[in-house]
Amino acid sequence: MATGCAVLWKLPRRVNVVRARGEFKAIAMAIRELNNAAGSSHSVSRLHPTVLVATTSRWYPTVRLAMALANYGCVVEMLCPPAHPIAKTTAATKIHRYHGLAPLRSFAAAIANAQPDLIIPGDDLAARHLHRLYEMERKNGKTNSHISRVIERSLGPAESFPVAYTRSAFIELALQEGIRVPATKAIANLDELKDWIVGNGLPVVLKANGTSGGDGVRLARTLEEAERAFSSLQAPPSLLRAVKRAGIDHDVTLVGPALLRRRFEMNAQTFIEGREATSQVACWQGKVLAALHFEVINKRSAAGPATVVRLIDNADISSAVERMVRRLKLSGVHGFDFMLEEQTGNAYLIEMNPRATQVGHLALGLGRDIPAALYATLSRQNLQPMCAVTENDTIALFPQEWIRDPHSSFLRSAYHDIPWEEPELVRDCATNRRKQSSWYSRANWIKSSTPVRTPKPVPASAKTYGVALDWETTESQQGVIKPQ
Repeated sequence: MATGCAVLWKLPRRVNVVRARGEFKAIAMAIRELNNAAGSSHSVSRLHPTVLVATTSRWYPTVRLAMALANYGCVVEMLCPPAHPIAKTTAATKIHRYHGLAPLRSFAAAIANAQPDLIIPGDDLAARHLHRLYEMERKNGKTNSHISRVIERSLGPAESFPVAYTRSAFIELALQEGIRVPATKAIANLDELKDWIVGNGLPVVLKANGTSGGDGVRLARTLEEAERAFSSLQAPPSLLRAVKRAGIDHDVTLVGPALLRRRFEMNAQTFIEGREATSQVACWQGKVLAALHFEVINKRSAAGPATVVRLIDNADISSAVERMVRRLKLSGVHGFDFMLEEQTGNAYLIEMNPRATQVGHLALGLGRDIPAALYATLSRQNLQPMCAVTENDTIALFPQEWIRDPHSSFLRSAYHDIPWEEPELVRDCATNRRKQSSWYSRANWIKSSTPVRTPKPVPASAKTYGVALDWETTESQQGVIKPQ
């Protein structure tokens, strides 16, 4: 390893990779007990800080983030639904069950039990639950409770919470900071939509507040398309959909809007022709600690999440992110989305995600390692410059790109981000490929009779430098990763 490159990312979990999972968990729990005994005031200065990763879904990116945090020495606990893939790894010392029918109770219990130094929401619904839990504590006169304090310490001041879900308010703040943004306005009805189109033209991007993953976004190129999209996005969820979500997914968030026929708040935004870009930052009390900026190369679908990204340096993006983090006094992990205008290359800030995104686990060098920056801040330890996991600036996210298209050329040309150190997780990704409906389009699933290719392990030296992977064909029902 080159001089100056730290090996801290291998500690403490990599000292003995064959250690039994139960033994590792016992050691990590002992570390946590020693930390608690040494710091009863719960100040954020532990050598092994406790991080609670909270998610309402079974997305694999939350597992990758938990693994990265544990690699640096954080004691990671997980709040998640049953059968979450985190159980396939040794990353979490304790798993708290998320109950979709009693979400705030689940969050409150996990926070009280874990006593975390930091909470990282892994999806938009988890972030909203934290905001609602804080509001509930405030209404009960408990603004100084441990729950309230740790939520604000993890996300930023409560005054910033509404901005995360009100797109027009976020854009207005960005304008005040001198950031380049597309014209955006809250739209209450079809008449207001027509007036906005007359003044700003077509195409128009329509967005519903409180949605995520592209579900509440439509691009309309004609007035008729805009009217249909507006009516569809604004409409309250059907009772059948709400019942299905509650009964099968144990998620009651749609029940209230369905029963009360509550419509979604809508926004219209000028369409910027160009390429998408995304940023993920670690920040603390309004200061950016580490940042990853990517151009989106490939996506699951037109409005879905990225599956292939390319690392970029962009002064406009860096400046915009730093200004918004400072303005909102953000802490923790946040994402920002941009459009890079086709003709000029100018970066337009379009929205913020108050949560971890799917690139947050990537260690790409000094200033580009979010878990390392968080660990250093929480533990107050100085870290040496870190080695990047790859020198290839194009990254195929696993299992996202492989699930989108197992024959994708990016699986060979890009750095394929496979967690070989957790073979059970890789095997779980392979065997559950067709179950990833939360992240991946049903249209891209291959019939069960069709063989799919699963990634074959390559030497560590090859993986380090992003060398293309070898492949073999196996039956999709098996999903077995065979040794070389």
